[in-house]
Amino acid sequence: TRQDKTRQDKTRQDKTRQALKERKDMKSILPTETDRISKDMPDRGCRSCEGCRHKKRSDEEYKDLLRRLKRIEGQVRGISRMVENDAYCIDILTQVSAATAALNSFSRVLLESHIQSCVAEDIREGKTEKLDELTAFLPKMMK
Repeated sequence: TRQDKTRQDKTRQDKTRQALKERKDMKSILPTETDRISKDMPDRGCRSCEGCRHKKRSDEEYKDLLRRLKRIEGQVRGISRMVENDAYCIDILTQVSAATAALNSFSRVLLESHIQSCVAEDIREGKTEKLDELTAFLPKMMK
C-alpha cells in the first residue's frame, strides 16, 4: 500500500543518513594527508619498536594499494545502494563478482610485493620465518 511504501522510503532515508553520519565519524579518526609522513621521510614503519610487524612501503606502492581499496570500497557501497533500491538479483551479483575480482587482484598485488620484499629479504638473511609463515598462510588464502 501507499503507507507501506512511504514507510519503506523513510527507513531507507534514515539508513542512508546513518551511513553518511558514520562515514563522517570515520573520517574524523582516519589520518589525513597532513597526518601522513612527508615525502622527505619515506619510512612509514613503526617508530616505537624494533620487532613489530609493519611494512615500509614506497609512496608508489602505498598509493596504488589505497587506490585499489578505495575503488573496491566504492563498488561495495554501490552494491549496497543496489540492494536498498531493490535492483534485479543478477545485476547485483554481477557487481559482487566485479568487486570480488578487484579484491582478488588486490590480494595478488600485495602477495607479490610481500614475496619480493619481506620473504626475499628474510631468505637473503638466512632466515625462514617469513617463508614458513607464507607457506602456512597460502592454503587459507586459496579457500
